[in-house]
Amino acid sequence: MKLDVRMSGLGGQGMVTAANLLGMAAVNDGNYGIVIPFFGAEKRLAPTESYVRISSQKVYEKGEVGYPDAIMVFHPEVITKGKCYTMPFYEGLRPNGWLIINTESPLLSEEDARSIADLNVRVLYVPASQIALDVAGTELATNMALLGGLVGATDIVTLEGLEKAISQRFGGGKFIASATTAALDDVLKKKYAKTQELLEKNMAAIRKTYELVKDSPSADSTPS
Repeated sequence: MKLDVRMSGLGGQGMVTAANLLGMAAVNDGNYGIVIPFFGAEKRLAPTESYVRISSQKVYEKGEVGYPDAIMVFHPEVITKGKCYTMPFYEGLRPNGWLIINTESPLLSEEDARSIADLNVRVLYVPASQIALDVAGTELATNMALLGGLVGATDIVTLEGLEKAISQRFGGGKFIASATTAALDDVLKKKYAKTQELLEKNMAAIRKTYELVKDSPSADSTPS
C-alpha cells in the first residue's frame, strides 16, 4: 500500500494541519507517513502546498511530491486564478489517480478536463467549505471535510486512526508547529467550548464527506 498526496490551497486553510493529521493517522494505523509543508511568505491567502507520503513500508523519499497519486484542491482559485506553486495544478498527477476539489460545481476548463480525462483520473467535487460550516459550525473545518473525502475515496487511513490523530493534535499534548499554524489551531479551539466538542464536530464533518464520497459512483477505493 502506497499513496502520495499533494494538497494545494491558500494560506489559512489548514493544509499543514490536514497533512499532519493524515500522516499521524497513518502511523496510528500501523503504517508509515512523511509530511512536508511548502509555502513562501507565511501569510493568509498566499499559495501553499503540503505533501504527504503514506506507505505500509518505510518511507525514505523526502521533499515535494512531484508525482502524486491524489491531489486535494482546497480553494477554487488554485484552478481558476492559478494560485498554485505547481502549474498546471495537476502537473505530475499519476494515471488513474484522484483529484478532489473543494467546490459545489465543476470548474475545470475544457483543456484541463481533457488532459485530466486522458489520465483516467477520477474527479470528485466536494462542497467541503459548506459541509464544514453546516456540520462543524465553521469554515475552519474545511480541511477536515476534505480529509473525509480523501479517506472515502482511497481508504488510505481509517476513520479511527484519523479520530485519534485529531485527539492527539488538539487534546493538549505537545505538538511543534509554525507560528501561523499554531495560531490557526488556537482559533479553531476557541470555536468550541470543550475539546471534546471540537473532536466530535470535526469528526462529523469528516464522516459527512466520507459518506458522500462513498456513495459517489467515482469512488472505488483502490490504493495499491
